Amino acid sequence: MSAPLRADLALIGFGNVAGRFVSLLDECRDRLLRDYALECRIVGVTTRRKGTLYDPSGLDRARLIGDWRTVPPGPGAFQIIDSLGSSDADLRVVVETTTLDIASGQPAIDHVRAGIAAGCHVITANKGPVAFAYAALRDAATTGGVHFLFEGAVMDGVPIFNLVRETLPAVTVSGFRGVVNRTTNHVLTALEQGHDFDAAVARMQAEGIAEADPSLDLDGWDAAAKTAALANVLLGADITPHEVDRRGIAPADGAAAIASRKAGRRLKLVAQARRNGGRIAARVAPEELPGDDLLAQLEGQQNAIILETDLLEEIAIVQRGGGLTATAYALVSDLVTIARATAPPRRSARGRRSP
Repeated sequence: MSAPLRADLALIGFGNVAGRFVSLLDECRDRLLRDYALECRIVGVTTRRKGTLYDPSGLDRARLIGDWRTVPPGPGAFQIIDSLGSSDADLRVVVETTTLDIASGQPAIDHVRAGIAAGCHVITANKGPVAFAYAALRDAATTGGVHFLFEGAVMDGVPIFNLVRETLPAVTVSGFRGVVNRTTNHVLTALEQGHDFDAAVARMQAEGIAEADPSLDLDGWDAAAKTAALANVLLGADITPHEVDRRGIAPADGAAAIASRKAGRRLKLVAQARRNGGRIAARVAPEELPGDDLLAQLEGQQNAIILETDLLEEIAIVQRGGGLTATAYALVSDLVTIARATAPPRRSARGRRSP
């Protein structure tokens, strides 16, 4: 067996997703080494509130949750990225998990750009870079000979982007529609059962699904960012969330949800985009759907996307469960994708090349 690849990682942002990613790396350590000859070590972490940790020999989990050296906010992320760029590791990977800024996608876009410029691969669960600057970042990564991956940006770890990129050669995606925000689907399901709007939102906050300020979900901004990201990657669009026709949900939708359910229909917040000639039309809004529509059958926190293609007609992917582990897994998945693309082919016991 060939020597393992050593991957040095710098975490930009260290919230719940990044914390679960770190623990998942520990849980999958033996599997990553056995199946992908991949050894990972975290050499740097920076957050806006806690400061920065950096050790080129690696940081263990105990230190990540313990003794932090505070540094002035702002330059910490870029200092860590520059330091990572000079590492002698086989793979140098920036892991960007800061909070989405719906106004401009910053500073996540600058973090991704800095990582690419430093010669590092970049993986992110942040929708901002893909929703606001996908084409420019994709081209920069291609020019720099590194990867820019973002499977966790939409539907947690469900492989939407990988599915199209890796398994649908010669297929053109002409559009999509889906339910892509778990908070709003849970709230609409609760409303049609006669429950209180605010109580349903509070339940999602208590479970860590909705933020303390849930307006990004309820006003449709999260779904609009995901719609822009999907349209930019799958349809070749060049739009931002602000160009998505958007309407969220409100307590007043409760009566419509109840009436729809009684009529054998369902009210869902539907995200969709479609190529019409040279134009991309993108929209997020509540829609009353027939009861036999796949999207109408989603309960609670379930999500789904239906891809419209030229050769395979419609392809549907349903996410029956999700959450923190699924999003963190998306980062692991992207890391493995980079390792597989970088590592030389391994030989099996019979001397044949293994994938």
